Amino acid sequence: MRTAAANQLVLTACVAEIGALRFTPAGLPAVDARLEHESTIVEAGQSRTVKAAVKAVAFGAVAERLARQALGSLWRFQGFLATPGNGKHPVLHIQDFQQD
Repeated sequence: MRTAAANQLVLTACVAEIGALRFTPAGLPAVDARLEHESTIVEAGQSRTVKAAVKAVAFGAVAERLARQALGSLWRFQGFLATPGNGKHPVLHIQDFQQD
């Protein structure tokens, strides 16, 4: 038996790509996106520039909001990571986002 563990991610990133708003077989709005993050952090006492591109997906009202955002706009995204059944890399499932 597995125990419950936290799977929460908060990421400040810009919207690099947004797919067309689509609907799941159950009729739920959905949108795919690619988010890009860049920052400078200190790791092991050294300053380091970090860049990351993340695939993301949103459903429902969050998908409808995300589909209206401008490319390049900066947001603070909250959600969880999941690997699709046919994929190798985790995808951020966006549960909410707000202006950073």
